[in-house]
Amino acid sequence: MRRALLICGLSAATLLSSGIAQGELRQVGNLRLSFDGRFAPHALPRDRDVPVTVELTGSVRTTDGTVPPQLRSMSIAVNRYGKLSTEGLPTCRPSSLEATSSKEALARCRSALVGRGRFGANVDFPNIAFPVKGQMLAFNSRGNGRPTIALHVHGSNPVEATFVLIFRITHPAKGRYGSVLSTRIPKIASDLGYVTDLSLTFGRRYRHNGEARSFISARCAAPAGFPAVPFLFAKGSFDFADGRTLTSQLTRDCRVVG
Repeated sequence: MRRALLICGLSAATLLSSGIAQGELRQVGNLRLSFDGRFAPHALPRDRDVPVTVELTGSVRTTDGTVPPQLRSMSIAVNRYGKLSTEGLPTCRPSSLEATSSKEALARCRSALVGRGRFGANVDFPNIAFPVKGQMLAFNSRGNGRPTIALHVHGSNPVEATFVLIFRITHPAKGRYGSVLSTRIPKIASDLGYVTDLSLTFGRRYRHNGEARSFISARCAAPAGFPAVPFLFAKGSFDFADGRTLTSQLTRDCRVVG
């Protein structure tokens, strides 16, 4: 009876977490952040890591329509049962990406590509405001002898501009989250611009010494006898120029297969 109650409780929690998997809203004052994330496949083995793809999205708005503060830094933490691997993966020097279009960046560093995405921003000038949209490309890189991700951000509408963000990769020894990606964001258009939307999908499979590998792999950590489990999938922390910080945690679930 106790086991049956536990399974029913876990199933209910799983359904609840599935219901909120559309994204989380956080608000401080008039500043509102939407943060969302998902992974595929949804069904994973219990006892071994397999390749997965992770998608993260975010948007920044104000409730009263005023100009939001600039996003100055951000960090994304991923559950400990998701692992990042760069062993044997080619690297790309950030200097190779400076002042390049997305096409040129791929021509130089395609072998190090680990993710793709898009961004939106607004640039406000006196009496006029216009949106800027563009692509983002994530490349495996190194800095100070440690693994990093070089994020190539290229806007082409209505003006062409490129900058490169360096994400540090750290692996906390304790806690729910095993990998943390963090970066600082440069001032946009001399403090006249602000980020509104970000979306980035990570996923890369490759071979090293004849062995199949994946940039991100994961397993479903459901206890023995349980078919599924809810868990804290990711945490996003976003710091803004006016001193406000918005943090959001995403609860997701996985099913056991195999």
